[in-house]
Amino acid sequence: MKTLCIVSMFFLLISFPIFAQAQTDNKALFEKKCSICHKVDRATSKKKASQEWQATVMRMKTVNGAPINDDEAKRIIDYLSKNYGK
Repeated sequence: MKTLCIVSMFFLLISFPIFAQAQTDNKALFEKKCSICHKVDRATSKKKASQEWQATVMRMKTVNGAPINDDEAKRIIDYLSKNYGK
């Protein structure tokens, strides 16, 4: 049991910096892509559920022509949901 706790803590400590870097990258992606058309505070001043962020980002991509691919849209949705979710 003690070994399991030690191994679990080890993996947790290793994965946290990776997760933090991914969130930093997603924030930069959001700021770069979304600020092409509007100020980023237009989005960050709102709180939406994950499904609402998905609908918003996909509308920006498909209707408004935001220059993002599917992977970038997913990363932006993830960032907004985690940081500006309901």
